[in-house]
Amino acid sequence: MTGIRRTAAAAALLLALPLSVVAAAPALAAPPAPAASPGRVGAHATVPAAVHVELPRPTGPHAVGREVLHLVDQDRPDPWVPSAGPRQLMVSVYYPAKAGTGGPAPYMTPGAARMLLDTKLPGNTIPTEALTDARTWAESGARPAPGRYPLVLLSPGFTMPRTSLTSLAEDLSSRGYVVALIDHTYENTGTTFPDGQTLPCVMCGRLKTPEAWAGLDRSRAKDASFVLDRLTAHPHPAWRYSRMIDPDHIGMAGHSAGGAATVPALLADDRIQAGVDLDGTMDVTVPASGIGGKPFLMIGHPLPDGQEDTSWTDSWPNLDGWKRWLTVAGTNHPSFTDFPLFLDALGLPDQGRTIPTQRVLWLTREYVGAFFDLQLKGIDQPILDGPTAENPEVDFHA
Repeated sequence: MTGIRRTAAAAALLLALPLSVVAAAPALAAPPAPAASPGRVGAHATVPAAVHVELPRPTGPHAVGREVLHLVDQDRPDPWVPSAGPRQLMVSVYYPAKAGTGGPAPYMTPGAARMLLDTKLPGNTIPTEALTDARTWAESGARPAPGRYPLVLLSPGFTMPRTSLTSLAEDLSSRGYVVALIDHTYENTGTTFPDGQTLPCVMCGRLKTPEAWAGLDRSRAKDASFVLDRLTAHPHPAWRYSRMIDPDHIGMAGHSAGGAATVPALLADDRIQAGVDLDGTMDVTVPASGIGGKPFLMIGHPLPDGQEDTSWTDSWPNLDGWKRWLTVAGTNHPSFTDFPLFLDALGLPDQGRTIPTQRVLWLTREYVGAFFDLQLKGIDQPILDGPTAENPEVDFHA
């Protein structure tokens, strides 16, 4: 496996963190060249006088609630730091809610924000508040809306915090889903736990072989199954509103390594019925035996010079259920996350992306939402039948 999506993104973003084959882990782009220019970020950098980021308003009819869970897997030691004891995860659960019954949900913790900025942009002068004060649409502690809803598990890219998929999580919840957004501990630039400690990315720079990347994806699949276990446990689920979850309709999606992890998750857990890979090289390729006929959606950015990610081309014919492979013109690897919003606000370059930020966020949410509406709710979605004049950026792989 060549991992073209990882290496191409790494070259484009010039990430400060010295990772091996790291484009599965893109984060905030590196600063521009040292020539004086507005928005330059570095040891002697300046940032815009006022940095305000507002996530796009969710498109569904529901208000959105959010609760943050600390889950501990007593049956599994941490795979990366065994001395830390049992595997511990932080999970943000988004759900359809009654409007105005909670308080504003912060985008991320100060500790995670500072670690992200300092890891990806050494010497930066960006205030932590540029991230923590981003306007979200979820309400912490909001009362749940009545009814039962499909569950979608979300997994972020390697080194990327779970908050990088916040706008997608909020939009899915507004459309009538419970969403569990997972931080995979020691795999991103900072996970803050209830005791206030923010743990670093221990695995950054350590994944140097295809086998190592496959091991990461399989570990994430175990994380996803554990979260599913705890959210649907009887009689003592980890979430007080677990009655909202329809356990017969469950899907998983992710960006980059999180998208790649959907394949082993679908293979290992019969409860997960449908998957979405947002621009992730499939370190665990789809086997010749398929994935049990489960539907699968692949959305990616155009690769340079007509290259192809062999993990996608090899996996495509083995997908044995409903499937689509979409390429979105003008995008790059982080386009399918919230990061373009912050790059724009901070005046940082986003090499390779020409599509407007609000447009790509809308397309990502629209196609992912349509997929789950079709596969988990049985609602017909003509947008998935083929190219449309309304969305000329989206090309369907034949």
